[in-house]
Amino acid sequence: MMRILRTMAALLLTGALVAAGAQTSAQSQPPAPMRVRLLGTGSPLPQTFRFGPSILVEAGAQKFLFDAGRGPMQRLHTLGIPFADVDKLFLTHLHSDHTIGIPDLYLTGWLRGRRQPLRVWGPAGTRRMMEHLVQAYDYDINIRLDKNPGSQVQVTEFTAGVVYEKDGVTITAFKVDHGPVEPAVGFRIDYQGRSVVLSGDTKYSETLVRQARGVDLLVHEVAAASDQVMKSNPAVRNIVGIHTEPEMAGQVFTETAPRLAVYSHIVLFGVNEAELEQRTRKTYDGPLVVGQDLMTFTIGEQITVATSKPTE
Repeated sequence: MMRILRTMAALLLTGALVAAGAQTSAQSQPPAPMRVRLLGTGSPLPQTFRFGPSILVEAGAQKFLFDAGRGPMQRLHTLGIPFADVDKLFLTHLHSDHTIGIPDLYLTGWLRGRRQPLRVWGPAGTRRMMEHLVQAYDYDINIRLDKNPGSQVQVTEFTAGVVYEKDGVTITAFKVDHGPVEPAVGFRIDYQGRSVVLSGDTKYSETLVRQARGVDLLVHEVAAASDQVMKSNPAVRNIVGIHTEPEMAGQVFTETAPRLAVYSHIVLFGVNEAELEQRTRKTYDGPLVVGQDLMTFTIGEQITVATSKPTE
């Protein structure tokens, strides 16, 4: 009897040690990396080297597209990302340079096998825009997409706060200051201890600064013009006035201290990228990348940057 009890105790102890070891091993596993892919880093201009504003964030198996300016499908194709995998779109605001790629995302997605509705989160006005988009393409939808769930759209309108929470991913929307454009938001994405903030279109925003303090990656817009252009062109002055100039963006980076600051949605008038960085360095001396289309940032213990070249 004593031998049986000793054997049972040994088995229980062994099981406890195995369980403890498994728990310790699980706890010691580093968080899964996040990936941020700049699909388009440009302005409303139809440039071929900088497509319209659009960013893909990958967290685990989930993929989230933020804004759909000109050309996101071409960039997804270049990166080898199946269209069917991208069915969640988040909009910072409804300016055309952030939404003009939605019809392509919506309609071409079925071509590569999307068999679920396109889900769209956006500020007030998003539902109306998407309903009219479906109406605009009803001829094509009825012929080629009839009874295909991929032809459906599900819209969630929001103001601010947590707008998505699933499988360890939390996406928070916060209001920013885009001049007369209302509403306009930025987004914070959290996943397994990693964090990314996307500014959207904004001037200096105290709300953004609060959301972005200490994040891994802060992707911020920027607009800059030469003194000559600012003096001679009122239209440019108006444009720059509702965006963030590089000196002020540098101040935002200094106040938030991200592990890495990245420029996207880059609007330049008579200013080159070297001058853009020089002006930023007047107020910020930390790590900075001037984003390019098809850059991929992998956020783990280190943040690595990879680039891809556009393909035919």
